[in-house]
Parts: sequence; structure tokens; C-alpha cells
Amino acid sequence: MAEKVIFIITSILLGVGLAMDAFSVSLANGMQEPSMKRRKMCGIAGVFAGFQALMPMIGWLCVHTVAQKFKAFEKLIPWIALVLLAYIGGTMLYHGIRGGEESEAVRKTGIAALLMQGIATSIDALSVGFTIADYGWLQALLCAAIIAAVTFVICFAGLLLGRRIGSKIGGKAEILGGIILIGIGIEIFVSHMFF
Repeated sequence: MAEKVIFIITSILLGVGLAMDAFSVSLANGMQEPSMKRRKMCGIAGVFAGFQALMPMIGWLCVHTVAQKFKAFEKLIPWIALVLLAYIGGTMLYHGIRGGEESEAVRKTGIAALLMQGIATSIDALSVGFTIADYGWLQALLCAAIIAAVTFVICFAGLLLGRRIGSKIGGKAEILGGIILIGIGIEIFVSHMFF
């Protein structure tokens, strides 16, 4: 019984830790689109949750199959996150500064941008596959499901908060959102390269 409780608590804590980057991006997305409908918010939170569950499972699978090849790829993780988030954040900054009619159309979070955000914020979760390597496949899958549930709740809260902030700061939300995304990319890069 105690082992099950520890497993659940550990999985929840993993979910909280992994969801922090996705929370920040959700916050930026909410600020960027203050009139976002709840259905779209569920979709965005679901995409982040899906990626946060998928990546540890891919990492777990790599540990059990091609661990040496994954080790070589692991060095690219901070670079991929930095490039993707800098691109998305830079685009938001450009359109926020430029303003005009185009800005309202760009303000909507599209599926391509959302998928890039999902990959960028969850790619470091591949490494979690190593921490859950001792789990059987069913236990690893349950851990991934708990991570997904925690991520969904945290990202939905980030979207709600971002939407509220975005409606208050208006046109500057896109600029702030771009800065946040670039900052997250730099933070992921620095934390993986130097710590």
C-alpha cells in the first residue's frame, strides 16, 4: 500500500515539474488570445498533456531498446527547445511590435505553433524515461497518465490566468508572450547545458 502511495506522489511531482514550461507557454497563449473559448483551452491543455505523457514513454522505450542512441540524441534536446521557442516567441514579438490588422489574425494559436510548443516544452521529458526505467510497461504507462492529468490541469490554469492578464494589458500581451517564450527557451537551454 505504501509503495502505491509513493508511486502516485512521485508521479504527481514529476507531472508538476514537467508541466512548468508548458504552464508558462499556456500563460503566454492565454495572454495572446484573451477571448479564447474553453473548448480551445481544453484542446491546448490536452496537446501539452499528451506530449508530456508521450515523451517519458518514448524515453522509457529507448532505455529498454536503444539506450545508447538516445544518449547521443539527449545532447540535442536543449538546442531543439531553444530553436523552437525562440522562433515562436520571435514571431509573436515581431507581430506584437509591428501591430496592425495582421496582428489580430496572428494572435490566434494555430495547430502548427501549438505542436511546436508541445514538442519544445516536453522534449526534456524524454529524460524522465531514464528515471522510470525500473517500472514495468504498465506502471510506466500509469505514471505517464498521471503526468498527463497533472499537466492538463496546470496548463488549463495557465490559460485561464493568461487570458485574464491578456484582457487587461491588451496589445502588449503578444509582446510579453513572445518574451516569455524566448525566456523559456533560454532557460531550458541554460539549465541543460550548464547544470
